Amino acid sequence: MNHSLQDPGSCGIHEDGKLYIVDSINDLNKLNVCPAGSQHLFSLEEKTPGLGTHSGNGSQSLFFLGLLIALIVSLAMVFFVIFLIIQTGNKMEDVSRRLAAEGRDIDELKKINSLIVKRLNQLDSEQN
Repeated sequence: MNHSLQDPGSCGIHEDGKLYIVDSINDLNKLNVCPAGSQHLFSLEEKTPGLGTHSGNGSQSLFFLGLLIALIVSLAMVFFVIFLIIQTGNKMEDVSRRLAAEGRDIDELKKINSLIVKRLNQLDSEQN
């Protein structure tokens, strides 16, 4: 009846506590079973592979390799963006030069058109 009153999340906490107690009991049994000359305390690095000092170097080197690759890729992207900005600036200068030249051409064509219209008007007035 006591189990039905407890919340379901407390079972996981009790199980973790039981595992810790079992692990501690196993460590004590290892110390009692080993002869006195060969007894030694197990350090945390020996119990948990992958958290030791030597195994961390591999993950650190992978981290730095990934960081180096990310930096190289970002640097390449920055250079590419700078290249695109320069190219766009050059294209804009070309377009503005062409527009200025075409604007001059259009002004010249307007002048020529007005001269032709004047000349045609003069010819019409002479014929009448």
